[in-house]
Amino acid sequence: MTPVTDASATPLEPVVPSRPTRLIATDLDGTLLHDDKTVSDRTIAALAAAEEAGIEVFFVTGRPARWMDVVSDHVHGHGLAICANGAAVVDLHRGRRIVEVSPLEPTVALDVVAALRGAAPGTAFAVERTGSFHHEPAYPPLRLDPTANVAPAEKLLAEDFAASVDPEGRGQPVLKLLAHHADLDPDAFLALARKAAGNLASFTRSSPTALLEISGPGVSKAGTLARCCAERGISPAEVVAFGDMPNDIEMLSWAGTSYAMANAHPDVLAATTRRTASNNDDGVAVVIERILSAQ
Repeated sequence: MTPVTDASATPLEPVVPSRPTRLIATDLDGTLLHDDKTVSDRTIAALAAAEEAGIEVFFVTGRPARWMDVVSDHVHGHGLAICANGAAVVDLHRGRRIVEVSPLEPTVALDVVAALRGAAPGTAFAVERTGSFHHEPAYPPLRLDPTANVAPAEKLLAEDFAASVDPEGRGQPVLKLLAHHADLDPDAFLALARKAAGNLASFTRSSPTALLEISGPGVSKAGTLARCCAERGISPAEVVAFGDMPNDIEMLSWAGTSYAMANAHPDVLAATTRRTASNNDDGVAVVIERILSAQ
């Protein structure tokens, strides 16, 4: 078994939670997925074994629903995932249909845009809606989207634009505002943005570049996961969580048992006491296998 290390990097066996595990909450990129964005056979087997043992598995990610195809086949049972850093709950068994939304109000998003333009000139923005993605000319999209509209953020957040991109004309709620800066250090950009507009919205990041993910006030992976667990009568002490980037910290702090990946951001390593192997070494599967052997 791949060794797991604690905060002092001393090798030790994975810590088994003191209470039976009822739910596993795992981030995807940099955590469950290998760097090539695949799910290993070992991890697929571990996830299936966990659900067979009666443990629910939630994917909790910053990804939008349309990027969940890589794991759609690996959630059994309920089939739900938490996407967009908690802004959406998605049913993977029903065509990645969004069943719950915690939106960022466009007027608030416009205030954030104005604040960041002042605090960090050169910031480029993108808008993630429930059914579409749009960006400014200077924004570098992670994936080419031929259907994306390219325009200033002020137009992309306008009420008439929202209606124009919805086939039914009712508008699509904003899940996330994204802000990219070509020159700033990623952590410095996050700190600057929180200082400039942290009273307006929730700011986090999960990219190695200076790309911020901005949600409605109070929206986070932790908040939506806590609500989903409460609906199922699951306490934090019965949850095991995994993550690697700043957008995972609140979730890792909320869960009764949490693991930072060996490849995790320094802030994540500082916020957790347990470690597992890297994403490329199937660190999530390592812990799941140990939990199942002990229950």
